[in-house]
Amino acid sequence: MSLPTTHVSFPAGAVTGESPIIAVRALPDGRTAVVTAATPFHPVDHTWPDQPADLGTLTVDGAVHPVVDCLTGALGPDGTFAAGIDIPVRRGDEEWSWLVLHVLAAGALGEEAVGRTAALAVDPERRARLSAAHTGCHLLALALNAALAPRWRKDPGRADAFGNPDFDSLAMDSSVMDIEASTDTYRIGKSLKKKGFTVDATEELPSLADALPALAAEVNDRLAGWVAADAAVRIDVPGPELTARRRWHADLPDGPAELACGGSHLHHLGELVELRTELTLSADSSELVARTTPKRA
Repeated sequence: MSLPTTHVSFPAGAVTGESPIIAVRALPDGRTAVVTAATPFHPVDHTWPDQPADLGTLTVDGAVHPVVDCLTGALGPDGTFAAGIDIPVRRGDEEWSWLVLHVLAAGALGEEAVGRTAALAVDPERRARLSAAHTGCHLLALALNAALAPRWRKDPGRADAFGNPDFDSLAMDSSVMDIEASTDTYRIGKSLKKKGFTVDATEELPSLADALPALAAEVNDRLAGWVAADAAVRIDVPGPELTARRRWHADLPDGPAELACGGSHLHHLGELVELRTELTLSADSSELVARTTPKRA
């Protein structure tokens, strides 16, 4: 049985919707996965799980079922069904159907629910907090790239939207959002240094460790300016499918910026009253961590 790839409305900010149920599957842990033709829910990405899943409710025939998780699922041409990290193919493989799995308690719904209309409601406060953290994460990337630009002794071959060497993507080890903040961890190893990144002190620069307070101040000044400008933010969406290659776009005072992104975001930076990051460096200067906290208006 083939299924159409789920259409999603979360990129535009939707938190409610109605859609027919097209499949009900049991997950390996016994919980129930419900697939609808369309959904406002954002599922955790199995390949880059930076933004946690939306939670909320799914209502069928007046019965309200808590959505306790939301996963990416896939259905292969031979009927193979997989969820999350068990998906055996690259995201977007055109031979597979890509699905949003609304996870309910074990036995919450059965096959008899297929064809019925589900009312879908995302927890709006959780979504708003995750969106603020995700927008803050992207702004941090651009501000950090700018602050670290003088530490590159040669062009590493990759630049961000403002032409600065893209430290964020070149050094990224992990990026995780929660409802309070985003935490980005960067590895500063031999590969990055070979590309031209300077960690130790030179005649022109202090060591990265010694420069850290000034770098944090510079990053936070830039973030404050962007928030004060109330820049517009949007997700450019080429199609409604879960696997559509969406891009985050912000009209910042420095110019328009965009990044590939599959998550949810604010609509404008005036939704924040503050955005600040805390930078910490490991004792051997091999790992930089940025914890970026938004405060919503």
